[in-house]
Amino acid sequence: MMHGPVTDQDDSTSTAMGNTPLAVLQRALGLCNNVIVVFASIALIAACIILSYSVLGRALFHSPNYWQDEAAVFLLVGATFMTAAYVQSQRGHVSIEAFVGLLSERTNRIRLWLVDVASFAFCAFFAWKSWTLAHEAYVDGQVSNSMWSPPLAIPYVLMALGMSLLCIQLLLQIILPLTGGTRR
Repeated sequence: MMHGPVTDQDDSTSTAMGNTPLAVLQRALGLCNNVIVVFASIALIAACIILSYSVLGRALFHSPNYWQDEAAVFLLVGATFMTAAYVQSQRGHVSIEAFVGLLSERTNRIRLWLVDVASFAFCAFFAWKSWTLAHEAYVDGQVSNSMWSPPLAIPYVLMALGMSLLCIQLLLQIILPLTGGTRR
């Protein structure tokens, strides 16, 4: 069964025009996001290879590895959090569309803006707590409880960086409509 396009998916992103500081920031964040997506794709492939190697190593050679699960988790955490801003720039996060057809276009724009504000508030708190967690892990020298014992600051910093980039993306989406930015 096919449905027509949903109203808020037609105008998925806001864009600033010209060489204003917001436009420059938006282009820089877009470039940064595109580079991160490439590295995240490589990280996902690496996680698949690591886990496949682990399974084959145990099945064929009866030799367990003690590092593969954590290495894969670190790669997946990095890929997940670091690409959050890119996904948000495409409005690709899960959203509830129950009211879209019932509301006017203007009301839907206001609804999207309010969702961005609420999302920013949550993500800003999450980013702040992630940075404090990363700092504590680094200062205290926290490591995982495995034999490999990688520093926990690595995934925490990736989480904090990803949430910070997501906050910048959300802030752009909040400010652009207020400054006359157009939705494309």
